[in-house]
Amino acid sequence: MPLEATKGKEDIDASIRVMIVDDSAVTRWMVQSIIDEQDGMKVAGSAHNGIQAIERIDSIKPDVILLDVEMPEMDGIETLKAIRKKYHELPVIMFSTVTEKSAAVTLEALALGATDYVTKPHKEGGREAAMEAVTTRLIPQIRLLARPSVHKVRYAPNSTPTATTIESPVETVIPKPRSSKINRIDAVVIGASTGGPNALADVIPLLPEDLEVPVLVVQHMPPVFTQMLADRLETRSPLRVVEASSGMLVKAGSVYIAAGGMHLGVKRVGAEVFTVALDDPPEHSVKPAVDVLFRSAISLWGGAILGVILTGMGEDGLSGSKALVEAGGGVIVQDSQSSLVWGMPGSIAKAGLASEILPLADIAGAITRLVHIASRRRASS
Repeated sequence: MPLEATKGKEDIDASIRVMIVDDSAVTRWMVQSIIDEQDGMKVAGSAHNGIQAIERIDSIKPDVILLDVEMPEMDGIETLKAIRKKYHELPVIMFSTVTEKSAAVTLEALALGATDYVTKPHKEGGREAAMEAVTTRLIPQIRLLARPSVHKVRYAPNSTPTATTIESPVETVIPKPRSSKINRIDAVVIGASTGGPNALADVIPLLPEDLEVPVLVVQHMPPVFTQMLADRLETRSPLRVVEASSGMLVKAGSVYIAAGGMHLGVKRVGAEVFTVALDDPPEHSVKPAVDVLFRSAISLWGGAILGVILTGMGEDGLSGSKALVEAGGGVIVQDSQSSLVWGMPGSIAKAGLASEILPLADIAGAITRLVHIASRRRASS
């Protein structure tokens, strides 16, 4: 059945309804063929440009929209703006090619209210590779964002107030944040995934220009996107923000973002510390991975590290946070209410490894406060 023939069709089941907006008929066919094979999910309709999409949303009634970035007549940005004027909470996943232009537009779309993004598979990989890429990257995002199962997270007494999350199907009891007195902080290491670009935009620009330690960041993103993310944060931040490559001198007051497709590590040469781009296998199916950065940082600075885990799907950062706590460091995690996905931070909170569980709006202030306190302790010792 052609994609357009599903327009206006009334569904009698409870499947997640997906709407595809893409000017490529081949892309629409490929994505529909994959989605329609999934249990509890179906393509309810499509559009080949933004104008047609806006006209069809009310009749299709999608649970999630997959929106192409580059389209004729009305591109992804203008379509997203129109969607957000009327449908404030409808999940919109941007479907972007891995190009500099598309990466910049995708980051703009996230800032304008897109829920998440997925990159289109490379054409040179062939049809089977493309199908596999869409299945492994897109389907989990649709399931997660289309109909989140909201449940209560109950914190231990004298802990953080109750909140909600979208990853676990049952009530979860979160241990009280651990008591942590960090006497020395030589670096801040941050990990983020789904929802991370916007979260980082709410943290990095609020860090002070005179921050006395370097900041190293892993955001799960492909090549090109991480450079665009660094450039975007650089224009908004008092700190210097760069995409990390091997051999960069690690300095206080600078932010180093792991390059897409490479892990980020650090090494000491004499009295100086330098970044290292590591071409090791993916961990947690991602590259760069947060755990790799944490391990490398701990091997260099020991427990003199403040870890920060922001919104993200999965458990990348859990083992690294455990190692950091065992070494004497502390970990701040974003709370469930302000996280798009409380997977990464939630796994650390549930394991009792978090020293603080904070709303996103309070994290930059907490980093600044803890670094300043540790600096004063070091100066007086």
